[in-house]
Amino acid sequence: EMRGTYAGLAAPEVVAYLRGLGVTSVELLPVHTFVNDGPLVDKGLTNYWGYNTISFFSPARRYARNPAFAFSEFKEMVARLHDANLEVILDVVYNHTAEGNERGPTLSFKGIDNASYYRLMPDEPRYYINDTGTGNTVNLSHPRVLQMVTDSLRYWATEMRVDGFRFDLATILGREPHGFDEGGGFLDSCRQDPVLSRVKLIAEPWDIGPGGYQVGGFPPGWAEWNDRFRDTVRAFWKGDEGMAADLAARLTASGDKFNRRGRKPWASVNFIAAHDGFTLNDLVSYNDKHNMANGEDNRDGHSNNHSWNHGVEGPTDDPEIQALRERQKRNLLATVLLSQGTPMILAGDEFGRTQGGNNNTYCQDNEINWVDWDGIDAAGQELAAFARKLIALRQSFPVLRRARFLTGAYNEELGVKDVAWLNPAGTEMEPEQWEDPNTRCFGLLLDGRAQATGIRRPASDATMLLVLNAHHEAVEFSLPEPPAAQRWLLLVDTNRPELEEPEPFEFGHPFTVTGRSLLLFVLRAERGGGAILAAARSALLAGTAPPPFPAAGQV
Repeated sequence: EMRGTYAGLAAPEVVAYLRGLGVTSVELLPVHTFVNDGPLVDKGLTNYWGYNTISFFSPARRYARNPAFAFSEFKEMVARLHDANLEVILDVVYNHTAEGNERGPTLSFKGIDNASYYRLMPDEPRYYINDTGTGNTVNLSHPRVLQMVTDSLRYWATEMRVDGFRFDLATILGREPHGFDEGGGFLDSCRQDPVLSRVKLIAEPWDIGPGGYQVGGFPPGWAEWNDRFRDTVRAFWKGDEGMAADLAARLTASGDKFNRRGRKPWASVNFIAAHDGFTLNDLVSYNDKHNMANGEDNRDGHSNNHSWNHGVEGPTDDPEIQALRERQKRNLLATVLLSQGTPMILAGDEFGRTQGGNNNTYCQDNEINWVDWDGIDAAGQELAAFARKLIALRQSFPVLRRARFLTGAYNEELGVKDVAWLNPAGTEMEPEQWEDPNTRCFGLLLDGRAQATGIRRPASDATMLLVLNAHHEAVEFSLPEPPAAQRWLLLVDTNRPELEEPEPFEFGHPFTVTGRSLLLFVLRAERGGGAILAAARSALLAGTAPPPFPAAGQV
């Protein structure tokens, strides 16, 4: 009776699992009260994701163990997650409502003041401007509507104690009659508000209206979902040509998009899978979407997924394909968790959850979407252990989550660059190598000596080398010569996920980088490098066993 409820998420077993995995925040799909779409009801389906809000101040009672106590149960959930030092971020839908277009039902706002709450066609006010693709667009230019939305946000932040918000189709919120404006009323309201300016604000920075794609266009203080990271990383590991230069920018928090107006690397929310699209497992198992269960003849959902089935569509017993798929999952997870910026992973991707190739599961309240805790096989256990190791490494080495953008500029005072890009020969990449469409193997050298000054922490000045090889064949990679009395330690090899101890590497012999694999090294002094070695060992030990999976009956 606790499955799918606020109380279920707050169960000690689930909280222990999340803490054991090492994540720091939980982002929920919409929990504001919503209704099922009429067409879905006609098909015997339901709105599973919840992007059909009708009440911005109440938690959905369908997620309560006892609907009469939805408010208190939600608060209890937040308190239990906070007790475990886990933040709670809500996905919120203020861009449209469940009332739809002129043919939709009158449930609330249409009957109160249709012309104020919605953007209407100037010449034909009977019809709605549809920049959201859902029938209507909420009019944030009206002061009372703006007040309602900001009152709602303050209510959830103060009374319900959530830590932040992810805004669905957030470009809508910054739209004025003339188009998107980073100085628009809503965005300015958030910046000056004593409550909202202190919580996490995350934008989905696009809509389908004119000028709707705004990645990098939100003001300082906002983070943004970075679909450029998603698409570039997917295409690189699939083996597409000409992806190296773009990937270099994505690995370093997409400074080409975000390094302006005082913004920080955390503004780039890096992901390769989210609720909307393929899961990590399906990304490496299907070439095409399989959405027939949605009742739209497979027309819904994105068709350009940058996915690759590695030889067989869907599940297979071929051991070579299985092994390559597992390595690709590790490559993709490692790229997300070892890149600069804010990493986000889809729940269940850490152990390879599948949706059977459905990349638009918004209406599937069944086994397609549910997490099958009892069905996690040995490969899923191993992937979870690997994910746990990656998260521990990110937390152990601050150089992997710098507070400043990497520029590659030479620091005259320190005599180093904060980042250098290496070719397989171990020398710096040349312009023609970046321009070569066949470049699929390179290294990212993060020099710990170039870190920002301040309080010193263990391993804070570590120098690390990330090597990526998307070639289908092995590449001989020459590591740069370490300073005297220092040596490279191998921490991650996606071809050998079972690595449990930092592995020393003797300089002078090229390292064989397996085809389609990723490596992470750290530089350690032979003397005085105890903090770095201890941090590395601790992180690797975190991945020796998966976190305890809750029993199915507990979730």
